[in-house]
Amino acid sequence: MTEEAARSESTHNLGSLEDLVDGERRAFEDIGEYGIVVCNVKGELYALEDNCSHADTPLSEGRLRGWHITCPLHGASFDVRDGSHGGPPAWEGVPCYKVERVEGEVVVHLGAGDAADDDEKGDGFGDVGGLFRTR
Repeated sequence: MTEEAARSESTHNLGSLEDLVDGERRAFEDIGEYGIVVCNVKGELYALEDNCSHADTPLSEGRLRGWHITCPLHGASFDVRDGSHGGPPAWEGVPCYKVERVEGEVVVHLGAGDAADDDEKGDGFGDVGGLFRTR
């Protein structure tokens, strides 16, 4: 598979998302292994894997307050900007993905090709790696 083909498979158009207002989140269950959750914080969109690294529960069912989304099961908190965890009970962060607007549409980039490129740029996006999976 060519690099361009791999990138197109890991790029997902989410539509305009103009109706996703500040402080709201939306789940996209059909993207990635666990789905993703897109959060609007202060007019910026952030995308995370929709799965708590501690309790294997959809983060989209939790609460979004400021830059943090909280798992509804045990209260593990994750920073939407980079996927990092805020402390126990979570011991690992969650993958965070690059989001951009292209011609009025919101596009999220998943996959190893995008994560590797982004890690080289040092912008904090990509799979956090080494996550303990319970399913």
